[in-house]
Amino acid sequence: MTELSLEQRAMRDMARDFAKAEIAPFASEWDRTETVPLDTVYKLGSLGLFGISIPGEWGGTDADFMSYVIVTQELAYGDAGICNMINATNSFALKVRDFGTDSQKERFLKPVAEGKHIACMLLTEPGAGSDAAAIKTRAEKRGDRYVINGIKCFITSGRSCDAAVVLAVTDPSAGKRGISAFLIHTKNKAGYRVSRVERKLGHRTNDTCEIVLESLEVGAEDMLGNLGDGLKIAFSGLEAGRIIVAAQSVGVARAALDASLKYAVERKTFGKRIFDHQAIAFMLADMATEIEVAQQMCLHAAALRQSQMRCIKEASIAKLFASQMCERVCSSAIQIHGGYGFVEGFSVEKYYRDCRVFQIYDRTNEIQKLVISRELAAEH
Repeated sequence: MTELSLEQRAMRDMARDFAKAEIAPFASEWDRTETVPLDTVYKLGSLGLFGISIPGEWGGTDADFMSYVIVTQELAYGDAGICNMINATNSFALKVRDFGTDSQKERFLKPVAEGKHIACMLLTEPGAGSDAAAIKTRAEKRGDRYVINGIKCFITSGRSCDAAVVLAVTDPSAGKRGISAFLIHTKNKAGYRVSRVERKLGHRTNDTCEIVLESLEVGAEDMLGNLGDGLKIAFSGLEAGRIIVAAQSVGVARAALDASLKYAVERKTFGKRIFDHQAIAFMLADMATEIEVAQQMCLHAAALRQSQMRCIKEASIAKLFASQMCERVCSSAIQIHGGYGFVEGFSVEKYYRDCRVFQIYDRTNEIQKLVISRELAAEH
């Protein structure tokens, strides 16, 4: 069992209290109306949760990776869509922390870490998802500027964001080494256009968008890292992203279990609580067991990463198992609720919809299996 430090427990408790008081009571209504509650999101920013692992000199909380994982679990318990906005913003912040110049950190990182700006990553394209090297967006150099044209899709916070990292091809002849990364401010930015806000199965509390980049100009000084570093930057911290998805999965599964326990002790059939029927009790026991296993996998991978140990296999295993676990747990939660689990008004149908994407983003579970199998081969 991973023992949490005083600082980690404090971060957990802060996020837990906020999620239970400011998110969970309203999440179903926000989901029903497809509302992105930006006031609530910015409140999370004011608590320092846009820049969890960012040094204090740049406005961040300077907390460790384990704290980030724990906070993610608590926010996902409240609502997966809002949680994913926070994770996308932190992902941006970490890229700028690790690859940005001091000038870029001052202009792009600090407003994000201080909770003033929401941020996102513009990577995925209609023909380039897991195969990120297949992106078609072009950045053509003209004097001391780059002009970017292309389409990005499935962008979390694409409409709400204030800043973004954009990946674009700068040298078509260089293959994977011909992709570079750029920093942009998005609000009122000529050439940045939200062409569609997706209507989704779940995560309806964040805006997932298609973005059209039309002759968007970026100063050469806003290239993140060096020319051709785009994929290196995009794939930096892949393990972290997979551990974060595992944490999201644990959070949603915990919420589904708690809702099921509450219903099981209140609902009566055949003269007794359904909790007292062995079929239901065993189902709840299985749910709790799977959540505990996923939780320990998640924390183990997080501990390895925090210790700067290689954890590619462990991160992929955690993401694979936890995301599949979450769907099983949420399905069981619906079964326990019976007909009520299939209708709006009970939170478990929302958890079931929200959990499905965990097996898709941050590279699909099929990719995770490929990574795991390659790691197994390398070990033997």
